[in-house]
Amino acid sequence: MSITVAKFGGTSMADAKAITQVAEIIKQDAKRRYVVVSAPGKRFSQDHKVTDMLYACYHDLQINGECKDTFDKIRDRFKGIVADLAIDLDIDSYLDKVEEEMNKYDSAEFCASRGEYLSAVIMAKVLGYTFIDAKDIMVFNENGDFQAELTNEKVKSALANVERAVVPGFYGGDEAGIVHTFSRGGSDVSGAVIARAVGASLYENWTDVNGFMSADPRIVENPKPIATLSYKELRELAYMGANVLHPESIFPVRISKIPINIRNTFCPAADGTMIVADLDEKELGKRVITGIAGKKGYSIVYIEKSMMNSELGFVRKVLAVLEYYNISFEHMPSGIDTMSIVIADSELAGKEDVVIERIKKVVNPDHIEIKSGISLIATVGQGMSFKPGSAATLIGALAKEKINIRMIDQGSSEMNIIVGIATNDYERAINAIYQAFASK
Repeated sequence: MSITVAKFGGTSMADAKAITQVAEIIKQDAKRRYVVVSAPGKRFSQDHKVTDMLYACYHDLQINGECKDTFDKIRDRFKGIVADLAIDLDIDSYLDKVEEEMNKYDSAEFCASRGEYLSAVIMAKVLGYTFIDAKDIMVFNENGDFQAELTNEKVKSALANVERAVVPGFYGGDEAGIVHTFSRGGSDVSGAVIARAVGASLYENWTDVNGFMSADPRIVENPKPIATLSYKELRELAYMGANVLHPESIFPVRISKIPINIRNTFCPAADGTMIVADLDEKELGKRVITGIAGKKGYSIVYIEKSMMNSELGFVRKVLAVLEYYNISFEHMPSGIDTMSIVIADSELAGKEDVVIERIKKVVNPDHIEIKSGISLIATVGQGMSFKPGSAATLIGALAKEKINIRMIDQGSSEMNIIVGIATNDYERAINAIYQAFASK
């Protein structure tokens, strides 16, 4: 029998009603043998995610040496879930142990991981599945670096004789038993790792939306849903702010070409979005672009110098300055005598003056300045490489709205065109690009 790995996000685990819905979804398909869960998310807009509360506990421990008041709120949350589910689980004993260990270990990662741990304990009880602690199968080294191949072998071995299991997402452990976590949203990665290890035919990622939309519905009215997209398209869209799925989730499943299905826990009848290794020609012929995504909060370091192109090592010297100040950059379009470096404001904050002065010293430019208030918009689609004039359509759409392009960059794959525009034009620009391609 083929295997499906199903991962459920924070909103799917937020309360007893949601967890009951999750259990019903799992039981509807016998192939859903391995389940990965997140910590409980928000139940309503003003609520708090359990992971945020656990980070607050760690902060209290650092400042006050104890976190009883904050942990009592977490305790009440989990006790309420267990009571509403009416399951025979001594959740107090688990909570007592977690509180004791949080006070014992001086670790933000350990504290943050306990939401997933407790969620998985509860979900395993509800389903009657085996609980497998991620600390024992997700391998990190002592520096907190994830060890993909060691993990793959360990998960294979651990689950070989386990018919059905629930595993907490987001964290793992090193040889000494110290807990380490992925970045926020890392339960998606955990699910993908398990899908690869067990040879799953499908990795389902259940959340609170009906999959990916072709643009942000908060900006574009009723954007088209995306039925299918490729791993590569997902990487581009996720990187530029389409945060339905953690972008690193692709790597484990890509090795075995396992498709990912984004589904809605609260609308299980919807097909959602299928993410596949490669799109066939029929699918590519249906559309020019797949989606539009963007981010605000960038600046452009603009450098001008005559004969820059013939000055050996010019670019290397400039980039060495960024490396010296521990600054990463996003894009670097250039001309014969000019180069522009796009940098997130969060990377550059407080370092603008020292960066400018050091660049002046190492390359002596004719002119250098930082232009702030920039947003990036990515128009993504493998179909663009089959449709001449895609860049012209995009540029024409912005010109029609009198939106100035500050930067443009297109990769050699012709799958992604990124433009930099003034942030106050951001929403208008996305709408203009969307409408220009909507009928194509």
